[in-house]
Amino acid sequence: MKHRMASTKSVGSKFRFVGETISELKKVVWLSRREAFYLTALVLIVAAVAGLILTGLDYGFARLVNGLFLGG
Repeated sequence: MKHRMASTKSVGSKFRFVGETISELKKVVWLSRREAFYLTALVLIVAAVAGLILTGLDYGFARLVNGLFLGG
């Protein structure tokens, strides 16, 4: 009998959790389509620039190590 009580309590708490989650999501201020597009583009641009900088640094350090330590 105790097993059945725990199971019922567990199911009730799961439904309460889902209900509370939906309630909180209704309070969220969602971005407009334009804002989401702008911020996505900004992230992609920053990631591309950071990638180019890191690629340049990697290439430069590889040439330095090759020249100084490997005699190439």
